[in-house]
Amino acid sequence: MTAYRRPTVAALAVLLLAIACQYQGSPPRPGPSAPVGGGFTLVASGDVLPHMSIIEKASTDAGGNGYDFRPMLAGVKPVVSEADLAICHMETVYGTDGNYSGYPAFKSPPQVAEGLAATGYDVCSTASNHTLDDGAAGIHRTLDALDRAGVRHAGSARTAEEAQSPTLMRAGGAQVAHLAYTYGTNGIPLPAGRPWAVNLIDRERILADARAARRAGAHVVVVSLHWGTEWQDTPDAQQSSLGQELTEAATGGRPDIDLLLGTHAHVPQAYEKVNGTWVVYGMGDQIAGRMVNHSGTVDPRGNQGTLARFTFAPPAREGDRWAVSKAEFVPQWFDLGPGRVVNLNSAIASGAGAEATAVRDRIRDVVLSRGAAQDGLVMGR
Repeated sequence: MTAYRRPTVAALAVLLLAIACQYQGSPPRPGPSAPVGGGFTLVASGDVLPHMSIIEKASTDAGGNGYDFRPMLAGVKPVVSEADLAICHMETVYGTDGNYSGYPAFKSPPQVAEGLAATGYDVCSTASNHTLDDGAAGIHRTLDALDRAGVRHAGSARTAEEAQSPTLMRAGGAQVAHLAYTYGTNGIPLPAGRPWAVNLIDRERILADARAARRAGAHVVVVSLHWGTEWQDTPDAQQSSLGQELTEAATGGRPDIDLLLGTHAHVPQAYEKVNGTWVVYGMGDQIAGRMVNHSGTVDPRGNQGTLARFTFAPPAREGDRWAVSKAEFVPQWFDLGPGRVVNLNSAIASGAGAEATAVRDRIRDVVLSRGAAQDGLVMGR
């Protein structure tokens, strides 16, 4: 039997050096029980609807050399770019080679996507009643341009595989899924052989997609809905009933959807907490030309809107719901004179006059008209 020998100091030093070299640059990985990461702030805004006057303004802002939409959005860039996740609504599709148009069949310059990216938007909903204004080709051009600009998208698709894949993004410590749907397409039929080209509102489909997003790893599921009645400040019957149904749906005691964001009505609508989940019925228009309502009257409400800002906090236990710890709205309008989106609270703080204050106050009254202040909604900067 070999006698045990105590290692020398030199031998111990060699052993420790070998261990150090083995692990240098390879720190131990955290185990599977590592805590959930930090919370995040989400900002969302309403319809980007470039009428011909908007397209002409973007041409002027580019000095006649193409189109530049960045100056239009510069007024809200501080709010948008500071968010961990910023969501826009791209209501129109893009044209090409100068073939652009406004109402009633929109084809916008693809430089809109560059302007959105420069402002800080991470993803856009692309399901609207104008998604099929230029058929499948318009969808392709729009999603291709957003891809080039680095802006994700949800609501329309180029392939069946793309349509079936939830848009997943990282924000803070959360994986966030963004889903989007529209009430219709102005009577334009879906392209032949492409029933998946644009997502149409269907309660069962929305909930199935939300549950699939959870299975794909989403901690938070956000749903954009192009819905409601144009020019109506209050939510209509479909908004009320569908909002109730979607927010009450749960799997294993956990809500299937964590936030509903509405567009389409062209006017700001209320925010409301329904079944413990925030519903923004309508954020109004962010970019639009002079708007005429159904009675043929120029309606300044069509250039008013809000930025919705929600701060989500991680759950105490993995698998529980990420809760909204702070809910805010920021009033905005599109000033037709200079052709700029204006953060109204910032403008008022900088000395804007009575008109801006009156618009801000009207938006605030509509947003809070269904008791959201009692649930913690506040007006932000």
